[in-house]
Amino acid sequence: MARSKLHIKKDDTVVVLSGKNRGKQGVVLEVYPKKQRAIVEGVHIITRHLRPSQMGEGGVVEREGTIHVSNLKKVE
Repeated sequence: MARSKLHIKKDDTVVVLSGKNRGKQGVVLEVYPKKQRAIVEGVHIITRHLRPSQMGEGGVVEREGTIHVSNLKKVE
């Protein structure tokens, strides 16, 4: 199964085209080519409940979730 090359890459500035975050801009932090998804800074914030580790870090953490690349447009 051949996959096409993605039109965005890490450190590109993109704008969200659809969804609840439509119109927001941000910088691409990570790209997952096999899943065709990307993480954009400050967009699609999700809440994660983390179990405390031995270091004592835990609780409710907010972080960016992934967005499908078809919903992103590169900004020049």
